[in-house]
Amino acid sequence: MNKYCMRAALAALGLVAAGAAQAVVEIQWWHSMTGALGDRVNALATQFNSSQRDYRVVPVFKGAYDESMAAAIAAYRAGNAPHILQVFEVGTATMMSAGKAIKPVYQLMSEAGEPFDAKAYVPAVAGYYTDRNGKMLSLPFNSSTTVFFYNKDAFRKAGLDPAKPPATWTELTSAAAKLKISGSTCAYTTGWQSWVQLESFSTWHNVPFATQGNGLDGSNPRLMFNSPLHVRHIGNMQNWLKQGLFTYAGRKNEPEAKFYSGECAMLTSSSAALGNIKRNAKFEFGVAPLPYYPDVPGAPQNTVIGGASLWVMGGKSAPEYKGVAKFFTFLSRPEVQAEWHQQTGYLPLTLAAYELTRKSGFYEQNPGTDVAVKQMITKTTTNSRGVRLGNFVQIRNIVDEELESVWNGQKTAQQGLDAAVQRGNAELDKFSRANK
Repeated sequence: MNKYCMRAALAALGLVAAGAAQAVVEIQWWHSMTGALGDRVNALATQFNSSQRDYRVVPVFKGAYDESMAAAIAAYRAGNAPHILQVFEVGTATMMSAGKAIKPVYQLMSEAGEPFDAKAYVPAVAGYYTDRNGKMLSLPFNSSTTVFFYNKDAFRKAGLDPAKPPATWTELTSAAAKLKISGSTCAYTTGWQSWVQLESFSTWHNVPFATQGNGLDGSNPRLMFNSPLHVRHIGNMQNWLKQGLFTYAGRKNEPEAKFYSGECAMLTSSSAALGNIKRNAKFEFGVAPLPYYPDVPGAPQNTVIGGASLWVMGGKSAPEYKGVAKFFTFLSRPEVQAEWHQQTGYLPLTLAAYELTRKSGFYEQNPGTDVAVKQMITKTTTNSRGVRLGNFVQIRNIVDEELESVWNGQKTAQQGLDAAVQRGNAELDKFSRANK
């Protein structure tokens, strides 16, 4: 080999070595966000990837929440799980019981040397994803809560003050009656009935949904949503349905379309519905806190968390975990959180992001966008941190079935809630046996 060939060979080796030294660590992020929200997830990854050269986050849509969770579990068993998995809140207890399959966030951030303070997050959000020792297990991401939407044009037509939405359930009943008289075929409806009318209802009134701190403080909770207060509320709703004041329109978010189409004048549902309502409603609408019963001590307290968090899967290398930690630090920046909150309608997850948004004048320019935040930034109680149960997906399905039996008149409120508690406790027993 002549000296020129030798130089070329050495140069090539140098380039290879340099390339190896600068190899980018790839981070797989499985999520369940579609449409505009999926675009925002991709934008977050692109923004992080552009901010540094060592790591590359790759977002991958893996179907609905239950589908992506099942796929990740199968992938972990096969040895090729993603680094980050977006999990809906009802899957939290299942992920907590996953052992080595997950890497707790507090441990990840500590080992990676990244700054991390759970107290920086909105209390009602952070509390849901922490263990009994206050250590955060997953990173809050797309969090929502329950709010009240109302059609201001319909209120005016009914002789109601559009600047004064009903604050109590009694006031809502009165408003519904006037709306019906004025011609509304659907005065009031609700999305996510189990989440809104029982889970969030409980935290809003500072009463237990289940024992052991709604499942956050123990491994064998019992359901308690058949108390006199819960029976009273579901019984009231059953009567409203008979009187034509309440319309049942589906278990999940189907009722939201009845609101933004103008058919229903009042709606309780997820704060995350705001984007769709803004895009589709051809009328002026308002956003307000959930109604409550003023004779209940401690009400209103705070509403319950919904949405999802980011879990870190186990079995990865130190460089990979370092990349995940860096990405989580990026996601927690006040400016990143503020932009996410303002563009998606999800809650700002840190108090700093809320303050940044407030000082920017965003809430004044977009009335109603701060209602969900104000319901969640208060200090939580044992009853209001949220509901974290095993087999929660199955329990919600049971609650939906039993509530439907109340709506169609097959059961009284007491009978329906008693049956839901009994069947739900059986699911908790199954989960307990499977995770001993």
